[in-house]
Amino acid sequence: MNFAVWLIERPRWFKRMLLIANDFAMLGIALWAAYSLRLSRVYIPETWPIFLLMLAAPIIGVFVFYWRGLYKLVTRFIGPSGTTQIYIAVIIAAVLWALVVLMSGIQGQPRSVVVIYALVAAGLIRLSRQWAGAMLLKSAPQFEPVRSDARKNVIIYGAGPVGIQLLRALNETGTYRTVAFIDSNTSLAGQVVHGVKVIRPDKIGKVIADEKVDEVLLATPSALRGERRVALKALEAFPVVVKTLPALEEIASGRVEVSDLRLIDVEDLLGRDPVTPDKELLSSQVQGKAVLITGAGGSIGSELTRQLLRLAPKTLVLLDVSEPALYEIALEIAEVQRRMRLENGGAAQETEIVQVLGSVLDRTLVRRTIEQHGIEVVYHAAAYKHVPIVEVNPSVGLQNNTFGTLVTAEAARDAGVERFVLISSDKAVRPTNVMGASKRLAELILQAMAEEPRKTVFTMVRFGNVLDSSGSVVRLFRNQIKAGGPVTVTHPEVIRYFMSIPEAAQLVIQAGAMAEGGEVFVLEMGTPVKIDDLARTMIRLSGLEVRDEANPEGDVEIAYCGLRPGEKLYEELLIGENATGTNHPRIFKTSEPVLAYDVLIAALKRFERAISKNDLAELQEMLRATVEGYAPSATAQALAPGTDDWEPQSQTLH
Repeated sequence: MNFAVWLIERPRWFKRMLLIANDFAMLGIALWAAYSLRLSRVYIPETWPIFLLMLAAPIIGVFVFYWRGLYKLVTRFIGPSGTTQIYIAVIIAAVLWALVVLMSGIQGQPRSVVVIYALVAAGLIRLSRQWAGAMLLKSAPQFEPVRSDARKNVIIYGAGPVGIQLLRALNETGTYRTVAFIDSNTSLAGQVVHGVKVIRPDKIGKVIADEKVDEVLLATPSALRGERRVALKALEAFPVVVKTLPALEEIASGRVEVSDLRLIDVEDLLGRDPVTPDKELLSSQVQGKAVLITGAGGSIGSELTRQLLRLAPKTLVLLDVSEPALYEIALEIAEVQRRMRLENGGAAQETEIVQVLGSVLDRTLVRRTIEQHGIEVVYHAAAYKHVPIVEVNPSVGLQNNTFGTLVTAEAARDAGVERFVLISSDKAVRPTNVMGASKRLAELILQAMAEEPRKTVFTMVRFGNVLDSSGSVVRLFRNQIKAGGPVTVTHPEVIRYFMSIPEAAQLVIQAGAMAEGGEVFVLEMGTPVKIDDLARTMIRLSGLEVRDEANPEGDVEIAYCGLRPGEKLYEELLIGENATGTNHPRIFKTSEPVLAYDVLIAALKRFERAISKNDLAELQEMLRATVEGYAPSATAQALAPGTDDWEPQSQTLH
C-alpha cells in the first residue's frame, strides 16, 4: 500500500494532528524567513523574550486556523473557496501576532516583518496543502467552485470519491447548486468538501426544508446495493425526487454525463450486493465450445448471450421465434464484439455468432441446428412465461413450454450434447397455474431423461422474478406513475422474490457447470418483497405522494384489481425440504420426485391429443394427475378468448 492510500485510510483525528503539525512548522518557518529577509541575514533570536515572541506566532496561527474551520476542509478537495479561507485566516493570525508584539513592549521589532510574515505564511500554507492534495489525488483534475447561479438546489448522498466526481459534473453544467453532502460516515460529519459541507443523515430533513431542496442525487457506488437501500430508506419520508446515475464510477472517465441522471430504478431498490463469481466455474463448460441458447432474444436468453460471449465460446448459436428480438440481440452482440476487439488490440479470438429463426417445436430445425454446428452445451430459455396469458391459452402454453423442452432435449440427447440446462421457474413448485405446471412438466422430462445412461447431463435452474424483464411489474409501475396513476396492484398482501437479470444469468451459468445430472438447482432469492410496498416506495421516490383515505390530496392512487387467474399470493422455490448447499453461496440443489420415462411419455401422448383437440377439461385432468401439487386457484377458471366476459389480464404482470 503506498503512503497516499495509507494516509487517506487514517482516522480523521490523526490527519488533523498531521495538519496542525504542518501548519505550526510552516508558520514558524515563515516568521523566521520574514525576519531574515527584512534584516538581510540569517536571523537567530538574540534573547529568550524574542524567541518566545516568535514562538507565539505559529501558536496563534494554529488557533486561528481551528477557529476559522480550516481543519474541517478535506485536503484533497479544498478548491478556490478553501484557498480564500486560508488567506483570510493567515491575515487574521498575522494581525493578532502584531498586537501581541505591540502589547509585549519589546522594542526594535521591524513593522514590515508582519507584512512579509503574512505573505510568506500564506504561500507556504497554501503550497503545503496543494502538494498534499496533489499527492493524494495523484492525477485527478482540480475542481471548479460551485456556481451561485445554479437553478436547482440538490443534495448529494455520499461524500466519497464518487460523490466528488458527481459534484464536479454538476458544477460543469451550471444548472445545479449542491447545498450539502449527506454521508453516514461519522468521521466526515461537519467537514467541508470542495466548499460543500458534509452533514449526517439525521439532519437531512432540516436541510431539505431550509434550502428548499428539489432533488437528492445518490452517489453511492453501484456495487454497494445494500448501502444504497439504507440511503433510499432514509429518503422515503421527504418530498424530494431521488435520482442516480448509471455506473456513477464512470463519471471520472467522462463516459457518463449529468444528462444521464435518472429516477431510482428497481435494481436500486431491490438489488443485492453481488457475490463475486467463480471465473473458473463460469468458463469451465463454455470456453472454446459450441453453445446453443434457445429464446436468445428474451430477457434471460439475451443476458445469457451477453455473458456467455465474454467467456469465449467457439460458436454461439442464437435461436428465437421472434425476428425482431433475434435482430436486436444479434445487433447488440456485434457491437460488444467490436468493443472487445478494440480492448484486446484485435488479438481476441472471435466467437462465431449464428442466428437461427424458428421455433423449438420444429423438430427438424432443432436437430439440424445442433448437428450442423456441433453443439456441446444447450441453455434452454425459450418459454411463454406470463401467467395470465398462458392461463387463457393453456394449449399453446403447454405445447411451447413442455413439448418445446421435449423436442430440444431429445435432439440434444440423440446428438450427444454434453450439457443441457433448462431455465425453470419458482412457479413450477406446487403450481396454481398452467404456466407453472408446464414448467414442472418440462423439469420432469429432464429428470426422467437424466435417469437414462446417456452422455448428456440434464439439469435445471429454478428462480423467481427477474427485475425489469419484459412484462415486469416495475416497468408497469414506472409508466403508471409517469402517467399520474393509478398504480395497479393485484392484492395488498402479494409477495414476490426478485433478482436482477445479470445476476440470474450469471448464477444459471455457474449452476449448469456444477451439474452432474437430474438435479434441480435453486437460486437463493434473498428477502421476498411485498408488491404493495414496492409500489408505494416507487411513488415516494419519484417525489410524489400516495393518494389514499389518509392523504386525499396525494398525487398517485394505488388501485387493487384482484389476483389474476392462476396467481398465488406467495411463491415457493422447493417442493421438498431437502435442499443442500453447493460451492456457491447463492446456489442450492435438490433432488425432487421423478416420473419414470415410459410413464411420462405415455402421459405426454395424452397431453398431445388433448392439445390437438383443445380439450381444456382433459388438460386440467391430466395436469392434476401428472404434476405433483397442481391445484388451480378459484381465480384460474379459464375464460375462453372471444367470450363476452373475457378481458386481457396483462396490465399487472408480476
